[in-house]
Amino acid sequence: QVQLVESGGGLVQPGGSLRLSCAASGIIFSIYDMYWYRQAPGKQREWVAVITSGGSTNYVDSVKGRFTISRDYAKNTVYLQMNSLKPEDTAVYYCNGQGRNNFWGQGTQVTVSS
Repeated sequence: QVQLVESGGGLVQPGGSLRLSCAASGIIFSIYDMYWYRQAPGKQREWVAVITSGGSTNYVDSVKGRFTISRDYAKNTVYLQMNSLKPEDTAVYYCNGQGRNNFWGQGTQVTVSS
């Protein structure tokens, strides 16, 4: 019954913006720390951002000032607002929840090109 479903990926030009969503179901969302990871072809999966159950946030240095993670407790959804996108941001972005158990979404492709 547990699901994390990402959406919002797509193709954008450098300097553009995109907002990713991760809709959670089957968990007590309010007590889960929520993470975004990404994986580019041929590279290791990389942690990008975290928002704790209490709302504290942190980011990998390469996205600080450009990305914002947030959560809507009423909608059981976590977001990643991505601004000033660069080609090196191209990756599959995954949502992860950590609490009593750990869960992963299926991923959504973000491509920054031309």
